[in-house]
Amino acid sequence: MGALPVIAEPKGRDLPDYLPARMVNEFVYCPRLFFYEWVEGVFRESVDTVEGRIQHQRVDAKPTELPKPEEAAGEEIHSRSVTLASERLRVIAKIDLVEGADGIVSPVDYKHGRPRETQDGLELWPTDRVQLGIQGIVLREAGYRCDEGIAYYAKTRQRARVPFDGALTQETERAIADAWALARAGQIPPPLVDSPKCPGCSLVGICLPDETNSLTATEVQGAIQLSLFDGGGETPRKPVAREVRQLITPRDDLKPLYLNSQGFRVGKSGEVLQVKDREQLRQEVRIGEICQVNLMGNVQLSTQAVQTLCEADVPICYFSQGGWFYGITTGINSKNVFLRRTQFRLADQERFALLLARRLVAGKIRNQRTLLQRNHLEPKAGSLAGLRQMAEQSESARSLEELLGLEGNAARIYFGDFAGMIKTDDDGGGERFVFDFAGRNRRPPRDAVNALLSLAYSVLAKDMTIACYAVGFDPYMGYYHQARFGRPALALDLMEPFRPLVADSAVLSAINTRMVTGRDFVQAGPGVALTQNGRKAFFRAYELRMDTLVTHPLFEYRVSYRRLLEVQARLLARVFDGEIGEYPVFVTR
Repeated sequence: MGALPVIAEPKGRDLPDYLPARMVNEFVYCPRLFFYEWVEGVFRESVDTVEGRIQHQRVDAKPTELPKPEEAAGEEIHSRSVTLASERLRVIAKIDLVEGADGIVSPVDYKHGRPRETQDGLELWPTDRVQLGIQGIVLREAGYRCDEGIAYYAKTRQRARVPFDGALTQETERAIADAWALARAGQIPPPLVDSPKCPGCSLVGICLPDETNSLTATEVQGAIQLSLFDGGGETPRKPVAREVRQLITPRDDLKPLYLNSQGFRVGKSGEVLQVKDREQLRQEVRIGEICQVNLMGNVQLSTQAVQTLCEADVPICYFSQGGWFYGITTGINSKNVFLRRTQFRLADQERFALLLARRLVAGKIRNQRTLLQRNHLEPKAGSLAGLRQMAEQSESARSLEELLGLEGNAARIYFGDFAGMIKTDDDGGGERFVFDFAGRNRRPPRDAVNALLSLAYSVLAKDMTIACYAVGFDPYMGYYHQARFGRPALALDLMEPFRPLVADSAVLSAINTRMVTGRDFVQAGPGVALTQNGRKAFFRAYELRMDTLVTHPLFEYRVSYRRLLEVQARLLARVFDGEIGEYPVFVTR
């Protein structure tokens, strides 16, 4: 093969001027990982990435200047943190160490792991070969004589060398050209198949390789076309075609923080939030141990705390004292404008909106039916049959208006039997409020059960909004719930199937286990509201539900409901990217 041509300016996307050598390393390791990190700007820390970053911070702590090529002859060179670029290939490399003598230099790249062991001895991994190859190219193009590169592997404290011959140069330039071509095309490559690389990848929870491959294989097996885009009819879901490894942890170690006491002020000291009542310190919370901060009513948060939480990608959620979800503050945690562009484009396609809404509403009704079957003292055969009929009719509704009517009929049946799932022996006992339920009402809720339901739906909408932001969606542009000022329509869309499974279930658990009692409510004009202690008790019931492990019906592994919200949002993103043809709504068995 001859020399590769000079790389042309990429078209279609405004890409950076230079491609970093470490991103070519990622491309050789996994093109999909490269696309996420460099094209879409997605990154997530893991133990390995944190340890590697700390190691490089030590290496880069004391940068030293590299002598010019004409000055290098006869000198001993030991220069740290050297940055050079190739205008021909449009790549840039930050070299940890350049060492040499007598006019010959060698780049030294510090690696966190261990070298590749072969019958011929220690070798570099293919990714490290290419990254060092780039460093050799930029040094040569800068005028230095450079015959080999060295990788230092920290775990074993060993060096491995690679000669800068024609084969490595050709391999490196081909990888650079292919990486630029992928970035220029703007189409995410498919996931690796059953790869041993996936379990150790920090982005595996974002990539969902096995989940995406299983759904794609199912559609190919059943000759399913991308019906949501080409106007074709819906097809029944097929069973998963391949085994899905559980590559994501069942639960997130980080926990939500609820600040519920009126008048509290929250500041920060270092990486710790300090919660104060006037000048008295009431609580300290490590920012690294929380996934969100929820402010209920009159709770003040300092600017310094807001900035630190945004930098740590910890969303701040604002509620009224009564539990109405007002809004959210987040850092710039997703740069994927292309996903949002597709989201807005599809919002103008009525057929897409209808097909997605059908699935969501049918899934919600089926989950309502399941909850009645599991929890009602004596579920009525007519109610169960009616819900089954509403779910089946929802799958063939001809308009959003018809779908709204079917959802309303299902809600009438479901809430008509909701009282049968409340199993307290409490007859009042002198308490002002009892858990009588005659039907759904809101704005304001006029009884204790409806007050709990309204708060539960508000908190669930908050969690789904956070999931939408994490994936890169605009939570305010929906499909079933049409755009309306201040309403997170997409979050409300995606939460529909989870209303009975998470929100309603948390309410029933709070009542039936007496975590919340009639003493935890007050009359507020025509409505009923929870007291501060009542909200605190309900949040505990809600978080217990969100932490519950559930088996995914498609992937056959167990995850918490909190983790499941993000998984489902990412599966919708796969539909938008064209990787799978239909959104697999979560329906419990």
